[in-house]
Amino acid sequence: MLQKQKALNLLGLATRARKLISGTDTVIAGLKKKQVKIVIVASDLHENSDEKVRRAAKNAGVKVFDTFTSEELNHAIGKNRKVLGVTDAGFSKSIVKQINEGV
Repeated sequence: MLQKQKALNLLGLATRARKLISGTDTVIAGLKKKQVKIVIVASDLHENSDEKVRRAAKNAGVKVFDTFTSEELNHAIGKNRKVLGVTDAGFSKSIVKQINEGV
């Protein structure tokens, strides 16, 4: 649980540092421009949107994580979003580390 909260806190920091983009269309556009390092989708994301995002991420060679609910993501970034793209390599590496350590 602690690692999960650390990952969510990092998402909040990335948001404040303007190193995070959100929204399905915005993230897909960022993937096409090779700006996004990792994608985080809500575990309760609609199936069609999830498929579009995963296809774009696969084409860009970017990992997708669906570890968090939309409520957890909304609380972490302060916005009502279900698809997030981290654009900074440092934040991406730290978030992936926290997710892999036990979320």
